[in-house]
Amino acid sequence: MPAKPKLGQNFLNDTEAVERIANSLGDLAGRTVVEIGPGAGAITGALAARAGHVLAVELDTELAAHLRTQFPADRVTVTEQDVLHYDFAAASAAAGERLRVVGNLPYYITSQILLKLAASHQSLDRAILMVQREVADRITAGPGSRDYGLLSVTVQMFGPAECLFTLPPSAFSPPPDVHSTVFRWRFAPRFAELGVEEDSFLRFVRKAFAQKRKTLANNLRAAGIAPEVASVAMAHAGIDPKARAEALTLEAFAALWHSLETEQSATPGIPRL
Repeated sequence: MPAKPKLGQNFLNDTEAVERIANSLGDLAGRTVVEIGPGAGAITGALAARAGHVLAVELDTELAAHLRTQFPADRVTVTEQDVLHYDFAAASAAAGERLRVVGNLPYYITSQILLKLAASHQSLDRAILMVQREVADRITAGPGSRDYGLLSVTVQMFGPAECLFTLPPSAFSPPPDVHSTVFRWRFAPRFAELGVEEDSFLRFVRKAFAQKRKTLANNLRAAGIAPEVASVAMAHAGIDPKARAEALTLEAFAALWHSLETEQSATPGIPRL
């Protein structure tokens, strides 16, 4: 099947990589796996040989029809749909378990798909995802590194992520202009553990990283937090007043969120986080 560049299609043709991806999902006996963008079905075949059932979500009409001719319906269910509209909760309920997910994500909507999976975390167990190498580096980065930022904190608040291996352009047809990295994401949200409210906390993190080169205090000031309030909150959280957001661990972000919430409650007129 010819690839369609406008849909971000680059078909994996490295059989060893296919096996490594399927094996990275762990024991799939009797399990239900959702495959995002199965394309020509290279990974689908490996999954069908291991899993109880594969739910293949494919946007391309021609590829969806092709997949239905390649795999028996009792092993692989092909849904012709944009994954951003896919109901993971309903699929999980029908399977009677939290789902495992695999996908070679189109580069142009990687972030949207990651956010979709994060929003569906209650229905998901883990995901093995392939993305542009630079994106994977940002997703899995730790505090203090050049790549650590908003994407790192957002993904890692929904569970730990780790890079597994990287593939060259030659592993795909047609070859993309970039290297691709496969990473594992285990869904184990930390909001309750850290005592933060999900929506408010993520809004706060976006403000903290609004201008990455600026200090955290300056970003908070730009978000409408009075300098004296930010200074007190940072001191209570044990954060260097000159620190940048990229230096903070998830725990430090949570501590600062709590401090700002406390200051907000004590001082009328402070903008909501």
